[in-house]
Amino acid sequence: MKPRHLLPALACTFALAAQAQTPAPATEEAPATEVQTLDVITVYGESEGDSVVQNPFLQPVEGTKIFAGKRATVIDLDALPKVQANNYRQALALTPGLLISEESSPLVSIGYRGIGEPHRTQFMQVLKDGIPIHADPFGYPEAYYTPPLDVVDRIEFIRGGGALMYGPQPAGVLNYITYAPERDAAFTFRSQNIVGSDNLFSSYTAVSGTSGKVGYYAYYNHRESDGFRQANSDYRLDGGHFKISYDVDADTRWILGVDAYEEEHGEPGGLSVAGYASNRDQTTRFNDRFRLRRYVATAELQHTFQPGTELSVKAWGGFYERWSKRQRGGAFGTLPTGAAALTNTIENQQFYTFGIEPRLRHDWEAAGGQHTLATGMQFYLLDSPRQDQRGAEPDANNGAVLSDVQRDLFYYSFFIENKFTWGNFSITPGFRLESINQSVDSKTLNAAGLVTAARQVDKNDIQPLFGLGIAYDLPSENQIYANISQSYRGTIFAESIVAAPGLTATDSDPALGWNYELGLRGNPRPWFTYDTSVFLVDLDNRFGVVGNTLQSVGRSINTGWDGAFQLDLIRGFDAVNGTKHADRLGSLNFYANATLLTAELHGGPNNGGTPQYAPDYMVRTGLIYGYKDKVKVSFLGTFIADHKAQDGNDPRFNIPSYMTWDLTAEYKVNKHFSVMAGLNNVFNEDYYSRVRNDGIDPAQGRNFYVGGEVRF
Repeated sequence: MKPRHLLPALACTFALAAQAQTPAPATEEAPATEVQTLDVITVYGESEGDSVVQNPFLQPVEGTKIFAGKRATVIDLDALPKVQANNYRQALALTPGLLISEESSPLVSIGYRGIGEPHRTQFMQVLKDGIPIHADPFGYPEAYYTPPLDVVDRIEFIRGGGALMYGPQPAGVLNYITYAPERDAAFTFRSQNIVGSDNLFSSYTAVSGTSGKVGYYAYYNHRESDGFRQANSDYRLDGGHFKISYDVDADTRWILGVDAYEEEHGEPGGLSVAGYASNRDQTTRFNDRFRLRRYVATAELQHTFQPGTELSVKAWGGFYERWSKRQRGGAFGTLPTGAAALTNTIENQQFYTFGIEPRLRHDWEAAGGQHTLATGMQFYLLDSPRQDQRGAEPDANNGAVLSDVQRDLFYYSFFIENKFTWGNFSITPGFRLESINQSVDSKTLNAAGLVTAARQVDKNDIQPLFGLGIAYDLPSENQIYANISQSYRGTIFAESIVAAPGLTATDSDPALGWNYELGLRGNPRPWFTYDTSVFLVDLDNRFGVVGNTLQSVGRSINTGWDGAFQLDLIRGFDAVNGTKHADRLGSLNFYANATLLTAELHGGPNNGGTPQYAPDYMVRTGLIYGYKDKVKVSFLGTFIADHKAQDGNDPRFNIPSYMTWDLTAEYKVNKHFSVMAGLNNVFNEDYYSRVRNDGIDPAQGRNFYVGGEVRF
């Protein structure tokens, strides 16, 4: 049966699973102070000591943000054994739609519903505690840095058009919410260390606490490995963070933070199809290296003027450097040869950034309803020099300057939305105005260091965006929701203004899209949750690669269905049979989620073709066992259909279907000591999920880790 034929049947199955059950009425004994806590300024994250699994759906209004009528999901890592070594295949196990493009480096690439290439999650907004963490969210939206999952309490995933209030990217928002200071102790300490295959060593140490009005949280993270490739597959990263919160009074809080992060890894090169078949672990690039440095300071003010009226102001600024060297002379999946192989290309990009974003939320009443207004602005400045050099040797770290580029960007936006609510029905119209002003001054130099060509480009994109969310609450914690919103892919440096090395570019207007979604979700039983929707993404003037040219490849229309459910088999059995086995046995969570997708390009050079990274289906399923917060065991499966890694028809960029299973476990010996272990890719699946211009990037085979944690 084809995926398009499965869509209505599966959608009906999810809907029928949501049987009605009247929720228990609120008790009269609840003290007034408990109700009032809903109006206190929002806590920005749980402390590490709180391992309660949160509701998978964001509330209609949280702090200064509105989520009503949007497909918004909470990815709570507490639902699983501790995810080690930033394994996103496991971290996103319970979430449909997100495609992990796995690679041998510690960097992260995530795609969604076939909307653009997943490389460095460039078609999504990526935030840390609400603050953008791309190198530059507008001119160079690549997330070379993501927080270590050891420090992440949860990830908020606001899908597609529902992300209108966060920025222009069409595939949605991933917002990493990091741990807050421990509120119940003046000092806590945690240290976790694991070792594993390919000389993996990962260490995470944190201290946290609160004394009076001041709370603090600090961590240091180190991870290194030799990698599984023949050579040049090693990586090493070091990161630290310090966060301090100060409660001025019951209505006002300041949060200050500093991030420091450095990382270096080898790039062992891509493989041809024949090379992959003969030896998937071989190396084709022995000298290519990549380095990253990131230092960022943040500040946030949270203030409640009165119950229902809140202000949040975030500001950030810092330095980001991306450096790489790559040997010349190599083709797709081959060793570098010829005279060019005696030299290399060295690229250094720096990003000096500053941004500020105030948001205001106000509750009001009119026409018999209770409504919420949320509005705000964002201002952002970028100063970004880039220099490309030609090294005289394959492993040179510096060389003759080929080009000097100065990139400057000024961005501002204004956004407003209002949730109108009458009883169980809410409707939330939204509007965002984007203005991106880019200036690029590029100079090409000869071997003598003289300028041979110069180009000055100024580009100003102004784009209004509109959206509408609708929600209707049904009995038994069920809800129907719908969303129609515009999306926007702004002009970025690496495409329309200055092409990446090896590619030429044609100036292109920004891509514009519409996102349509209709869904049903709920938590009708304490042991059962579900979320299912049908969607359509219409993205016009889509930018892609044709041969070696970056250009508009036309319009892509992606339609499909995705859904997810979680069912606690033991508690469900107890509820049906009136037993209490869960008290003795714990919980056994059976989960499954799937995305069925049909995507096609219309117009352009690849008319009728399939967009890149748009598999017909993605299925994740498995079991998660838990016992009294002492034992967690997960068996997680991932199934991905074959798909393409490029919009063209080049067969070298085809990705065959694959399936993988991971087995992980965590056991809390006592309140001070835990042990953990995992076997990833249990059945040693031979697969890859990433193909770049230099060839196939193989995924890791069976591997393991073991470790422990000390806490007091």
